[in-house]
Amino acid sequence: SELNGNIFVSLSSILTESRADLLRSGGRLALKRRGGRAVADGLTEVTIYTDGACSGNPGPGGYGVLLISGTNRKELSGGEAETTNNRMELTAVIVGLEALKRRCVVTLYSDSKYVVDMVEQGWMKRWRANGWRRSKTEAAKNADLLERLWALLQRHEVRFVWVKGHASNPMNNRCDELAVAASRSAAKK
Repeated sequence: SELNGNIFVSLSSILTESRADLLRSGGRLALKRRGGRAVADGLTEVTIYTDGACSGNPGPGGYGVLLISGTNRKELSGGEAETTNNRMELTAVIVGLEALKRRCVVTLYSDSKYVVDMVEQGWMKRWRANGWRRSKTEAAKNADLLERLWALLQRHEVRFVWVKGHASNPMNNRCDELAVAASRSAAKK
């Protein structure tokens, strides 16, 4: 499929206009309800699909990301020679959110219960409050990635949605294809 790099230009121009609207309004933000949550008017809505793959655990791994905003689509992928599946799942989310140049309202789809539940169930917030510890005796794994993700979650309005992997969701399946291809490339290096 052909990649469309315009998503970043479109997002940037829309959000620049939103900042001007905010200044004209005297700094008051109008809020709308989206998906059961209040979000500021003028923020661009972006849908992100992510997936991670790993051949062996640990082993060579890859991630795939699909960003969608209006008619704009962008695919991203990458891999590492020695990693774990959870690291690739987290990396996919981070890469997707880091690709956004301005604050956005994001619905993020992942087939990783680990990633979705960690955020939506509040585990990540608790782990951070405990110095990236799951309990008094157990450190949270991947704290380096968790710290990066935490910062991105403070910037964007993100709702995580779990989707069944390797099922009938074509966007998730595309991310899986990207992740597996990146994992294979990483194995060859």
